[in-house]
Amino acid sequence: MQLIPSIDLQAGRSRLVFWPGAAAGSGTPTDRPDRIARQFVEAGAPLIHLVDLDGARQGRPVNTDAVQQVARAVATPLQLAGGIDGPEQIELAFAAGATRVVIPLWIAAESSERLAACIRAGGDWLAVGLDARAERLAEYPWPRAAPPTLETLVDELAAAGVRRFILSHGGAAPDLGQLARICRSIDGEILVAGGVRDAASVLALRESGAAGLILGEALFNGSIDLAAALVAAA
Repeated sequence: MQLIPSIDLQAGRSRLVFWPGAAAGSGTPTDRPDRIARQFVEAGAPLIHLVDLDGARQGRPVNTDAVQQVARAVATPLQLAGGIDGPEQIELAFAAGATRVVIPLWIAAESSERLAACIRAGGDWLAVGLDARAERLAEYPWPRAAPPTLETLVDELAAAGVRRFILSHGGAAPDLGQLARICRSIDGEILVAGGVRDAASVLALRESGAAGLILGEALFNGSIDLAAALVAAA
């Protein structure tokens, strides 16, 4: 399983300041995404997940300069979420240096034509981001008689050609039993965003069959040690 650090981009900077030596009083804090990404990669991260917070609000990639800076700083793949609302935005993300993209649920749920266009533009490097909580799925204004279960929704999207999914749980721990069933049911990758508190939880998630774990604030605030998490994930 891959352990994937996440950096939130806001106004060209990281939303969170990273200070890896804070506990020992060494090192220098930074909010520059390229420097943070370089430190994560040097520590062993195989992939960097970037979230364009401004782009999510505006419906298009906004922090493209920051993405370019990260792409120049590290040689690992970059996965961009936020503002990727169609094939045109996917092309902008790739042009900025991203190698993978994440589209939101509404594209997949509301327009099969738009989803197909996004799959053509992103190919196997496209993921759909889903809030896995049952109450969130129930609240969504589905253009169908009844809301689908998470497992049904993933199966439907996989049948449409989606090969990668990112499941979030609002900061709560994922349902490992449900996650294992989903991982077994599709020919693709399931990545989990957050909801993990320690290295033991990383190990449990790995055993479920998840292909990756995306961690942001837990790495920034030191509640999870990146080196230990990488060992548990592997």
